[in-house]
Amino acid sequence: MHNDIPAALRLLEAGDVIAAAEKFRETSNLPELCGRVCPHERLCEGECVVAFAIRPGGRDEPPVAIGRLEAFVSDHDRRRRAVTPAGSVAKSGFRVAIVGAGPAGLTVAEELAKVGHACTIYDTWPQPGGLLRYGIPQFKLDKRVLDEKLADLGRLAIEFVGDTCVGFGGDITVDKLLAAGFDAVFLGTGAGVSGRLAIPGEEYAGIFTATEFLVRGNLRAEQLPEYLRAPLDVGHTVAVIGGGDTSTDCLRTAVRLGAGKVTCVYRRSEAEMRARAEERQQARQEGATFEYLSMPLRFVGDDRGHVRGIECQRTELGDVDETGRRRPIPVPRSEFVIPADTVVIAIGYNGDPHIGRAADDLAMNERGLIQVQPDTYATNRLGVFAGGDDVNGADLVVTALADARRAAAAIHRYLETLSPQRS
Repeated sequence: MHNDIPAALRLLEAGDVIAAAEKFRETSNLPELCGRVCPHERLCEGECVVAFAIRPGGRDEPPVAIGRLEAFVSDHDRRRRAVTPAGSVAKSGFRVAIVGAGPAGLTVAEELAKVGHACTIYDTWPQPGGLLRYGIPQFKLDKRVLDEKLADLGRLAIEFVGDTCVGFGGDITVDKLLAAGFDAVFLGTGAGVSGRLAIPGEEYAGIFTATEFLVRGNLRAEQLPEYLRAPLDVGHTVAVIGGGDTSTDCLRTAVRLGAGKVTCVYRRSEAEMRARAEERQQARQEGATFEYLSMPLRFVGDDRGHVRGIECQRTELGDVDETGRRRPIPVPRSEFVIPADTVVIAIGYNGDPHIGRAADDLAMNERGLIQVQPDTYATNRLGVFAGGDDVNGADLVVTALADARRAAAAIHRYLETLSPQRS
């Protein structure tokens, strides 16, 4: 994102909180959200010079809490004024359809609306926000922060259309959007297809993808499509398979749903987990346990077709693989069963291949991700752009924001080549 953190902190030190917030907003559309959900220890705080400084006696200093300060100044700014500039923006006469109301889609809409383009955001979910609403639980991100941002966007020429699937077999297609008079389309659908284990018994009742488990466990019924509104009964024992941030979200959600025993099953050691150390610690403090070096082989069910456990095999770590982590190797004759009334599969996300069939001949790769020009985020279809997780694969919010800002600039340049001021 290239945030000018030293300048923002200098302004904050001088007591000019609003100017510090404005400095963050120069390069980020969602500082109040990024300050809360991004892995700062791997990003800005991981590069903080304070933590690397040599101290008398060799004592260590923690990095400056940049994420918390970013959230603080942004909140302070929003409480005192409307962040979106007041006054009407001259209308360009161009219309842009944006598919996906997550971080990338919201950013593209904001950037284009600020220069006069009318934007309509389509999303499958009933309410906008994408993973910020439907992927990150309330206990990690107070949705008040998101709703305040959305209310601010309401001051711009942005229309939200929920409960609408754009894609193969969906309500509308990209080609229909272009035929309806939109001058450009941005695809910001994310990587929303949950990974599967492809092991025996995965069809048993009581086995959920991470997304379904999180939305049903954390959101009100009216925020969900009708088919996801039934309350969850997780039983006494819950097992979550996976080692990323989503898995810890599922662990902590299971605790809040009343499970008596909650276990994370992970095929590598803790050192290889991608989940943030802070969130692993929080999950432990709330009662979750971790079963490391354990690889699921099959699900065990009862005669009613409901899951009752996971048969696993112990692993040991071998050489480093293409992910940069040590490869798990099965240990012969080490099988054991973890009891589970509910199982959540949280092993990552993939691109949606159906999006590719939403536009004739849209180029995609073998992972179901959209192919774009790296400098313009343009697809092989004229007037169709894409960015974020549906191009990169599952990644960070800040990565989606960076893509979206560059894509919005490219879309604006493209629109300027068309007949201007048609309104």
